Amino acid sequence: MSRLRAEGVTVGYGGEPVVRGLSLDVPEGLVTTIVGPNGCGKSTLLRTLARLLRPSSGRVVLDGEPIADVPTREVSRRLALLPQSPSAPDGLLVRDLVGRGRHPHQRWFRQWSPADEEAVEHALLTTDTWALRDRPIDELSGGQRQRVWVAMTLAQDTDLVLLDEPTTFLDLAHQVDVLDLVGRLNRERGRTVAMVLHDLNLAARYSDLVVVMKDGAIVLQGAPRDVFTVDVLDEVFGLRADVLSDPRTGLPVVVPLGSGAPAPARR
Repeated sequence: MSRLRAEGVTVGYGGEPVVRGLSLDVPEGLVTTIVGPNGCGKSTLLRTLARLLRPSSGRVVLDGEPIADVPTREVSRRLALLPQSPSAPDGLLVRDLVGRGRHPHQRWFRQWSPADEEAVEHALLTTDTWALRDRPIDELSGGQRQRVWVAMTLAQDTDLVLLDEPTTFLDLAHQVDVLDLVGRLNRERGRTVAMVLHDLNLAARYSDLVVVMKDGAIVLQGAPRDVFTVDVLDEVFGLRADVLSDPRTGLPVVVPLGSGAPAPARR
C-alpha cells in the first residue's frame, strides 16, 4: 500500500533533468531510505515528493490525487518535510520553532489551542528536548539542534515524514541518536518515513526498504541484505568493499577496501 508515489517524474533546475522518468511508491508504515552517489538526484526526488519542485513531466500522487491539485495547507497536514541543513532566525527559542509545526492546523479564527500545546509538549518530550525549550536554537549543539528540528516535524503531526539527510554534520553518536528517534517514530507512532542518507551502514541498519539511485534513475530497490552487495557497491558507487553480516542483527555491513587490498569476496 502507498499513499505517496511518483509516476514517471522528470525534474530539473532549468537545465538538464536531474531525475528522469522515475517512478517510486513509498510503502505505507515502513522506513524507506534513498541512497546513491552525490548528484544522482536523491534530494531532488525527495523535494519533488514534497511538492517543493514541480516535475516537467509525470506527477506525484498523494492519497489518490495529484499532489499539485491538493491545497498547500492540506498537503502540510498530511506530509512533513525536514529539509537538508535547515536554518532558523537568530535568537528563536526552541519552543517557538517547534510550535511552527502547528501552523498547518491553525486558521485565522482559531490560533493557538490546547491541542497545539499538547502536540508541542509531546514532540519535545519524545525527542528529549523538553529541557531545551526555553533556549535559543543558535546556542545548541549540532545534535541538539537536529533533534529540535525533528521535534518541529513531529509537532506537525503528519502520517508521512520526509527527511533529507537528517544526520548531516553530526558525529556518529548523534547520528545514531537521531536515527533511533526516527525508528521510534515509525514503530511506536506508526509514521511512514522516507529519507535520504549517505552512510550505507546506517541505511542498512534503519531501513525496511532501500532505494538505490544513479544518474537520476532508480537502479535497484529492496531489503538491505538484497541491495547491499559487492556488485552493487562497485557498479553504483565505484566502491571496492566487502559486505559482511552483522553477528547481532544479520544485517549487511559494508567494509571499504583500500586500493591495495585483495578483490572483495562475493557471497
